[in-house]
Amino acid sequence: MKPRAVILFSGGLDSTTVLAIAQSQGFACYTLSFDYGQRHATELQAALRISNKMAVVEHKVVSIDLRSIGGSALTADITVPEQHAAGIPVTYVPARNTVFLSIALGWAEVLEADAIFVGVNAVDYSGYPDCRPDYIKAFETMANLATKRGIEGHHLKIHAPLMQLSKAQIIQQGSQLGVDYSQTVSCYQADQDGRACGRCDSCRFRQQGFSEAGITDPTPYQI
Repeated sequence: MKPRAVILFSGGLDSTTVLAIAQSQGFACYTLSFDYGQRHATELQAALRISNKMAVVEHKVVSIDLRSIGGSALTADITVPEQHAAGIPVTYVPARNTVFLSIALGWAEVLEADAIFVGVNAVDYSGYPDCRPDYIKAFETMANLATKRGIEGHHLKIHAPLMQLSKAQIIQQGSQLGVDYSQTVSCYQADQDGRACGRCDSCRFRQQGFSEAGITDPTPYQI
């Protein structure tokens, strides 16, 4: 029987690469997406489409209204910047990874899974504080202190296989694993058809990654 893993899954470039990595390591994968009031909700369509294509065991969407607290260009009426600025950008969603990982932890307990995979990155991470190695290590420690399975000796591991990779390295690894990046949606303000704006931070990191990887960018753009 394959070990089970919960994959935090947005349907974007990074999380799709993570799913491919987890499958290549022999895990039975359960993808978890969130309808949290994000402006780029077309990512949920991509997450379902890719989960089906990559034959995961189960795909789940959990609804959380993070728009009710706002504080981010992704969950409030704040303009998405098209020029990179110093410091933590306004696209940072307060406590998002903590909320998402907590729910993933709960589902992992139910599934008796001892692995959670997440696509956080400390190289091309846009300045988000919840994408750093120290954060992942701290959450893993908490997870094993705060769960029935952890107390009973089933150590849960949070896998962050992209943590130290550049976007180009991520794309190269995913391409070697057969990832179809044309199906992924990473743009902060994609249109209803999933076409990327080509101007936001996420699009620029993605474009640069394909260029440095020497791989043709298959992303459908609005312009």
